[in-house]
Amino acid sequence: MAFTLPKLPYAYDALEPYIDALTMEIHYTKHHQGYTNKLNAAIENYPDLQQKTIEELLGNINSLPENIRTAVRNNGGGYWNHSFFWEIMTPNAKPQPEGELLQAIEKFFGSFERFKEEFSNAANSRFGSGWAWLVVKDGRLLVGSTPNQDNPLMDVCDNELKGGIPILGLDVWEHAYYLKYQNRRPEYVQNWWNVVNWDKVAEHFKRATGS
Repeated sequence: MAFTLPKLPYAYDALEPYIDALTMEIHYTKHHQGYTNKLNAAIENYPDLQQKTIEELLGNINSLPENIRTAVRNNGGGYWNHSFFWEIMTPNAKPQPEGELLQAIEKFFGSFERFKEEFSNAANSRFGSGWAWLVVKDGRLLVGSTPNQDNPLMDVCDNELKGGIPILGLDVWEHAYYLKYQNRRPEYVQNWWNVVNWDKVAEHFKRATGS
């Protein structure tokens, strides 16, 4: 097995009441595990690809054998996105970031509240399934979204986020919220801010900026 399901950093019910335990359990054990299994199945006949990191695979999708390109894009994206997503949530969330990250957000968005509004809009306006992202690119912070399981690391990313380094991401696939929120995606997005792990986001920011 080239890729394994990473350990969830908290219990299924740890993010209650904002994200319910049943959704977390299904999301992790069924969806994330499914992406992991299908990614491994896609590359099982390619020993050289099994030696690569997930970031190397996603950054070079156009160079992959055509018969597995879509499978790696969808399932490799799902594998990376969810591994990232679990880490940037916590039951012990702070209301907002601090230090250099907060200063950067205020610099590029005007205020933390303006940033939250722009990010939430990216999440709520993504038609169908996808993700909202905050990325570091060319020394700037950018907000946007991608469809399906695409992310900014992919060489097939087709918008301004391409080449950016994600430091925050939100899953807006229906399976991420439908059991609790049904069709009320904006309510899910609003409540999700209560579980953002700003310390982890700050770590990603420092790594992305070399600060």
